[in-house]
Amino acid sequence: MKPGGFCERQPRKLKGRETGYESCSGPAEGAGPEHCTTRGRGAVTTTGTTTGTTTTTTTGTTADAGYGEWEELVGAALLGTGRRQGNPAALLDAAAVQTVRRRAGLRPAEAGPRPDPAPRDPRPAPPEPARRRLAQLLAGRTGAGSGGGRRGAAPDLTELLPQWLAAAGRHGYRAPHALVPALLEAARARTDLRPQALALAGARGLWLARLNPDWRFALRGGAGGAGELPGPEDRTGVERLWQEGLFAERVALLGTVRAHEAAAATRLLSTTWVTERAEDRLMFLDSLRVGLTAADEPFLEAALGDRSRNVRATAAELLSALPESALAGRMAKRALACVGPQGVTPPAECDAGMLRDGVVARPPAGRGERAWWLGQLVEAAPLSCWRERFGGLGPAEIVALPVAEGESWREELHAAWCRAAVRQRDPHWSKALLGAASAPPATAPGTASLAERAKLLSILPEGERAEWVAEFIRAHGLSEAFQLLGVCMVPWAGTLGRAVVDALDAAREAGSYPWSFSGVMGLAERCLDPAAADHLESLTTASDGPPDTSPGAAAYWSEAFQRLVATLRLRATMLAELAPGP
Repeated sequence: MKPGGFCERQPRKLKGRETGYESCSGPAEGAGPEHCTTRGRGAVTTTGTTTGTTTTTTTGTTADAGYGEWEELVGAALLGTGRRQGNPAALLDAAAVQTVRRRAGLRPAEAGPRPDPAPRDPRPAPPEPARRRLAQLLAGRTGAGSGGGRRGAAPDLTELLPQWLAAAGRHGYRAPHALVPALLEAARARTDLRPQALALAGARGLWLARLNPDWRFALRGGAGGAGELPGPEDRTGVERLWQEGLFAERVALLGTVRAHEAAAATRLLSTTWVTERAEDRLMFLDSLRVGLTAADEPFLEAALGDRSRNVRATAAELLSALPESALAGRMAKRALACVGPQGVTPPAECDAGMLRDGVVARPPAGRGERAWWLGQLVEAAPLSCWRERFGGLGPAEIVALPVAEGESWREELHAAWCRAAVRQRDPHWSKALLGAASAPPATAPGTASLAERAKLLSILPEGERAEWVAEFIRAHGLSEAFQLLGVCMVPWAGTLGRAVVDALDAAREAGSYPWSFSGVMGLAERCLDPAAADHLESLTTASDGPPDTSPGAAAYWSEAFQRLVATLRLRATMLAELAPGP
């Protein structure tokens, strides 16, 4: 050992040749990288790292070859040593020296403090069979015979995971501790799983998310990962968590306080509103949709002057959903001046008052300005104002009236009424704008768009919704019913379930191209009542279709019905496994 803490090493052989070190001096224990010096052929000397400055000197073969810092070595390797008038041996020597230098210049980081233990989750774990089922669903195994391009007759377990999570949530279970990491991974890959997955993961999921950057979405994921919250009566705890908590905790806290007292939630939000980021203000404001009441109007009215356009638009939308609000009254006055029994007269300009109330001045491409402004005014006006304007007529009678100015204004007006019916959740106007389910979609009184009709359907009571869609399927088949089925309550039982099964059987018997029904078949696997499995058993055998049947269609239909029956039975088993024990 030399004075000053340096040790001397002799060169060693590597695959029959010297490594390029004639001597190497390294720091003794306690010495910093500023004392590290490497000498020899192709050597690099490092000094002065305490100030963040590194001085590098190359000598010998490496300097002759022109290799210096790591970036130069990488460039030489990519371009080839021939273009740099060097040789491969010198390049490898220089890379070895630089590697040692880079490693020696790193100081080990100090160990961080241990995290606090995960909060206790008082909810019960699911029964053991249900835990095993969750592990299987998270693994995504679809069973034997499902490889290749065809799905096979085995159920697709990944599509059943949302139903398992929803059922477990209804029973009040928590996620099994060992499966929380896999559950967070599944939620990271599939955003549709996040609300239910985070709710099931609970406090432990949030605790793990703080330790893994890949799961940071859980920290902004809403109430699901918030863990234990102070009670609404604990004002000190509520105030502390609101000021210091993570975003997910604050969103959950706001919802808890709002469920207890709506006015207290807006008061809490007001205390930090001006200091919140625009995207956070938007999400906090959006959370007020649940339990929206007239007591929220002063806060929302003030938000109309927010510096964020998205926040202003959301505030205006929420206010227009309150028929008695001042904004709704202003919009009604403007809309009634434009629309009446005599016809339609769109606004001539978008004034400052309209802008403040959320009207967007610039229309999208292909839309006229005045038609764009008219639609926004009618959409935000209370639907109740039209009965008096049209002499006491009801929604169905108003919708059936001709529009003097022509079909284009009729379509614009009815489209705005459709949006208003959805926003104000008015079932009478929704039913009037839907029209008869058996009528051709192109002649619908409100809109021919299936997406818009699905939104109107979502406002109807569950029973009426199912009856309307069942009638639509009987009249028009399944090919156009996919979006409409998506808003129906699960499971599809009774009239709707029978209509879907009969339509699938009719398509099979008619020799229809089977792959065009794959979307509806997949939806049926997840949504049909499991009790329908026995009735469907008779459809699992291949049958000869009409002479013009597509090649392989009979086998496909048989396989699809086998998968449908197997999935329905698996769903029944899955729900039984989740049932609490005696």
